[in-house]
Amino acid sequence: MDMYKNPTKLEYYDDMWSLQCTATLLSHFKGDDGRHVLILDRTIFYPQGGGQPADTGFVLIHGLENKFLVSDVRSKDGIVFHYGFFENLMGEFEPTREKGNEVSLFVDEHRRKLNSRLHSAGHLLDICLPRIGLGHLEPGKAYHFSDGPWVEYKGTVPQNELQSKQKDLELEANALISLGERISVDILPYDEAAKICGGSLPDYISKESTPRIVRIGDNPGCPCGGTHVADISDIVQIKASLFESSTNEFLSLKLLN
Repeated sequence: MDMYKNPTKLEYYDDMWSLQCTATLLSHFKGDDGRHVLILDRTIFYPQGGGQPADTGFVLIHGLENKFLVSDVRSKDGIVFHYGFFENLMGEFEPTREKGNEVSLFVDEHRRKLNSRLHSAGHLLDICLPRIGLGHLEPGKAYHFSDGPWVEYKGTVPQNELQSKQKDLELEANALISLGERISVDILPYDEAAKICGGSLPDYISKESTPRIVRIGDNPGCPCGGTHVADISDIVQIKASLFESSTNEFLSLKLLN
C-alpha cells in the first residue's frame, strides 16, 4: 500500500452514531472479481472485522450521476477498500478520472443499527457473567453477525447448572437493558486505558499505543474498534443460550424487538 501515504481516517471511531460524511476520492479501480473499488481519505463505513460485519450503503461522487452502491468494506494495512457497483453504469469501465473529487458517504441505517445492537449485546454479557457467579469465564472470540451471533468464553460451567445459569444470565441482561446505561468510547493513553479496563489490557495491544476503549456505564471497559448503540436500552431485549463445547462455553444471542 505504498501508494497511499496515510491510513484511511475512520470517522466512526469518534462518532459511532453518525451515518454520513464527506471525503476525498483517492483511487477508483476495478477488481479481478468485476467489482469496482473506491479508496477514500476517510470513511464512515465500518470495514468487516472484530466479529462485526461491514456496513453497506452508497457513495455519491460529486460530478457523476451514477450512485456507487457499497456492498462490502474491508481494511488492509490501514487502508479501507469500498467494494461495489455503479448504479445504471452505461458502457465499459474506464480508468478513473475523478481522483481528488469530493464524495458523500451514506451508511445504511438499518444494518448499522442492527450490527451495533448485536455488538453491544455481546459486550453486555461480559458484564453480566460475574454478577451471576460466572466471573471465572474469560471472553474470547465473538461473532456479531445476525445469522447466529455468539461469544466464546474460556472455562466451563457444571452441566447441572447450565439451565439455571442461562436463565439467570437472561434475567440479568434484560434487567440492565431495561434500566439503560450510556455507552462511551474514548481513545486513551495506555496506562489510563488499562486502569479503566480492570487493571490490564490484552497482550496484543502495544504499550506505546493509545487504545480505543468502549465502556458501558461505569463498568470496566474493554478495547474495541467496532460500533455500538448509544445506550444499552437500545438493545431492547435479548434471549441468551448457554452451551458448552469440549473445552469452552459458548453464549448465543437472539435480539428481541
